[in-house]
Amino acid sequence: MKNHTRDKLYSCDHCGQTFLRAPNLKKHLRVHTQEKPHSCDLCGKSFTLPQTLKLHQKRHTGVKEYMCFECEKTFTSADSLKLHERIHTGEKPYKRFNRSGNLKTHERIHTGEKPYHCTACGKCFNRSSALHSHTKNIHSK
Repeated sequence: MKNHTRDKLYSCDHCGQTFLRAPNLKKHLRVHTQEKPHSCDLCGKSFTLPQTLKLHQKRHTGVKEYMCFECEKTFTSADSLKLHERIHTGEKPYKRFNRSGNLKTHERIHTGEKPYHCTACGKCFNRSSALHSHTKNIHSK
């Protein structure tokens, strides 16, 4: 019934994003907690989602089965190829951005939202990459 009504019943206490199913909210919360339970056996790098780990593991094999017909560049996933093709088409389906994530990140400049928190010192960031740089440069010395 939930699928038919599209009522999003599960809400994130950190950012207010809503979800149709509890497991989707649970996965989303990892953005805020920095939990990465899926680890690569070859290099030890950890990931929030199992599908992201699978894509990462393809990099170790070097297999890139998806090719751009425009420039012949190859990719490990169909999604990566699709995003790349926007370079050639100029498509920007998210206002002035070619990726929804880039639009969301940009909007945080205006909203002041900083969902990424450093567990060592409590400093907050609007991008996960900024938190990663902070952790690497400040806390790993």
